[in-house]
Order: sequence, then structure tokens, then C-alpha cells
Amino acid sequence: MNAVSPVVKPVSQMRLAPGSTVSIQDVSWKEFESILQELGEKRSLRVAYSKSTLEIMVPLREHEKSYS
Repeated sequence: MNAVSPVVKPVSQMRLAPGSTVSIQDVSWKEFESILQELGEKRSLRVAYSKSTLEIMVPLREHEKSYS
């Protein structure tokens, strides 16, 4: 029997299509705060956290705003 190791990859390296959503379960509050720090203040992703579930949503292009 082979042991399964979790894949560890920075969230900032994820490439998601506009309009897509990803949910990740069993995320601690500390991990959530670390992910927010990694993504930075000027992110186009929408990030939500509830009951140990992290949800990342990429808005459609017509909903994006530039904050530069």
C-alpha cells in the first residue's frame, strides 16, 4: 500500500479560468491568513472562508476592476 502525500503548491501559482470557483476543505484559520498574505492586497480573486472551507472565485472579466 502506498502512502499518499498532499500536494503543496502556493495558491498564487494556481491558474483558474474566469468565472471558475475552487473549494478547499480542512483549511485552518492560520493557513487562511497565510494564503491571504501570499495573494496580497491587490488581487483579482475573491476569497472566502467559512467553517474550515476556503473558497476562491475568479470573477468574469466584465466584473474586474483595476485598483492601481
